[in-house]
Amino acid sequence: MNASIITIGDEILIGQIVDTNSAAIARHLNGAGIVVREKVSIGDDREQIVATLRRALTESQVVVITGGLGPTKDDITKKTLAELFGSELVNDPTVAAHVERMLAERGIAFNELNRSQALVPACCTVLFNAHGTAPGMWFEHEGRVVVSLPGVPFEMEHLMQDEVMPRLKARFALKQIVHRTLITSGLAESMLAERIEAWENALPPYLKLAYLPNPGTVRLRLSAYEVEGESVSQEIERRFAALRTLIPEHVVGFETATLQELVHDMLTERRQTLATAESCTGGTIASRFTTIPGASAYFRCGVVSYSNEAKADVLGVDPATIERFGAVSEQVARQMAEGARRIAGADYAVATTGIAGPAGGSDEKPVGTVWIAVAAPRGTVAVRKQCGTDRGQIIDRASSQAIALLREQIAKDS
Repeated sequence: MNASIITIGDEILIGQIVDTNSAAIARHLNGAGIVVREKVSIGDDREQIVATLRRALTESQVVVITGGLGPTKDDITKKTLAELFGSELVNDPTVAAHVERMLAERGIAFNELNRSQALVPACCTVLFNAHGTAPGMWFEHEGRVVVSLPGVPFEMEHLMQDEVMPRLKARFALKQIVHRTLITSGLAESMLAERIEAWENALPPYLKLAYLPNPGTVRLRLSAYEVEGESVSQEIERRFAALRTLIPEHVVGFETATLQELVHDMLTERRQTLATAESCTGGTIASRFTTIPGASAYFRCGVVSYSNEAKADVLGVDPATIERFGAVSEQVARQMAEGARRIAGADYAVATTGIAGPAGGSDEKPVGTVWIAVAAPRGTVAVRKQCGTDRGQIIDRASSQAIALLREQIAKDS
């Protein structure tokens, strides 16, 4: 079964707000076995709403709309849907009483605009919105379902969970969609594809493989659509078990696991400790660890040694090394990591020094050049990475690459 998601609002199209509703709705639908075939954002325009909805109804059995249900004149979704389905707007006393009570609690006058929130198309089933003033609406048209929800994310979320999904599951005989994601690290997407080519070619036709690259990781997602879930889930587990024997050192975990969570678990289990010394990443690596509950068990300290003076005075980097090789160099990265490990008394320390840009690059060391070092009980390793050209991208990639290198070194010590 297919579904379309339509988000309505000029504020989305001009970039004033980010559309998070369509992602949340897609997760709900996908989890119930409904395939989302499209997500469309349109403006507060009657003709556009009508044209988009009519087209969607020719291709999908379910259409979910958000936005345009407020009390002001620019909120036209409700009126447009009533006209489209040949219905008049009628007052819903339950909604009216709820709106009046909610506004009274907030000290807001129950004026004519607010009273209009209780007007709903006579042909719809009202979905009670306990968390806001705009009700949801459920329409059935020629065997298809149209759901209109408010654009406020937490109101939409409650209605999807409490009203929409139970009704969809009761209305349609739904098969399952099964997704399972394995996370790898240490191999670029093209290298990974080459290593697992034979495994990929042997997959049954109903299993679809997707490569999802992120900084420091590549996620492999196996999906099966509209199937009997139990047997397919078991088959996916068997396929991933076989894959793990091919690339055991590159498997991080499943689903939403992150590299820092894996390192967190490794250090916690081994009762080992960690320190960080960051220049170009500005504390991002330390932040990724300290946001995880329980990080205090192993995380000793983080130093953001942005200046050369801090590298020397705090971490003990030799000024002569900086003078000779430059702050962005293997030698300085090594001394930063070793200094952090020493002053923190930690088992491991990871360090970064690089050029995040937009200025400061050269032919020899262009913007995006980052040296990463890990000091471990058995010695120090350092690698040079080219992490892109955008400042935010460089910081993100360098942090991920640093944690990936740290994981590799901890694994080698096991």
